[in-house]
Amino acid sequence: MALYLVTGGAGFIGSHMVEALVGRGDAVRVADNLSTGKRENLAHLPGVDLRVGDLAELEFAREVCDGVDYVLHQAAIPSVPRSVSDPITSNRSNIDATLNVLVAARDAGVKRVVYAGSSSAYGDTPTLPKHEDMPTGPLSPYALQKLVGEQYCQLFTRLYGLETATIRYFNVFGPRQDPSSPYSGVISLFIRALLEGRAPTIHGDGEQTRDFTYVTNVVDGAFRALVVPEAAGKVFNVATGGRISLNELLDTLKRLTGAKVEATYGPSRAGDVRDSQADITRAREVLGYETLVGLEEGLRRTVLWFENGR
Repeated sequence: MALYLVTGGAGFIGSHMVEALVGRGDAVRVADNLSTGKRENLAHLPGVDLRVGDLAELEFAREVCDGVDYVLHQAAIPSVPRSVSDPITSNRSNIDATLNVLVAARDAGVKRVVYAGSSSAYGDTPTLPKHEDMPTGPLSPYALQKLVGEQYCQLFTRLYGLETATIRYFNVFGPRQDPSSPYSGVISLFIRALLEGRAPTIHGDGEQTRDFTYVTNVVDGAFRALVVPEAAGKVFNVATGGRISLNELLDTLKRLTGAKVEATYGPSRAGDVRDSQADITRAREVLGYETLVGLEEGLRRTVLWFENGR
């Protein structure tokens, strides 16, 4: 039986990956420092080997990679605003830890590492949809750090023969996304506010657009990148290929929740891009990827979880 390491596996996306792996009978190890991840995200899953520690420490990275066949590297501080206010801490988690995982995976003979990249690497270029071969233009330390991480992955594939693949995420949402932090995803923040009868806050005019992607889709894309031979050394957008404005998103969530409150508008946030939309052609052609859960169905499932599952 193969052993899978999910770094950041107690977090939002990582815990969904662990859940899917356990569900299909695989052996799973999780590495997490629990700075944003939570033990309760894994409490319902039997047999998970949770190791608590800091991947920015090389010895811990070596410990958790020992004996592992595949790595899903999700561990990060995934926040543009936090990276703007504290770039040093973000750099440690997003670059130092990634380099350590790659070194440890190389030395442990890991078969493949799938890295969680970010659509923020594209920056604010006007071209839509965003495709993997277009120039990058990071607008925040977080975006730059995630781009450096994927470049390290490609370098390790070329230089050392460690198979890697990068999945660029586009505004992932779903159950277990924590709305308690101002750095959380906008959908979880919107839903919590609407269910509590509070006015959600929109930064900017609300006409900025995003390719919001339900978490099941990115888990499927990452799993495909683990096993498709042609994926090694490549970068893939995994999203829906659509886009919606924050104002439209809020209207949809108000309909799903029955809330009657209106948004309040504040200044735009430094480092945020105006529009984002994925071209998923490469993922379709190389990985056989297709969107499994559309936007509205994903929003419906997420609202239901917030209403009943917390």
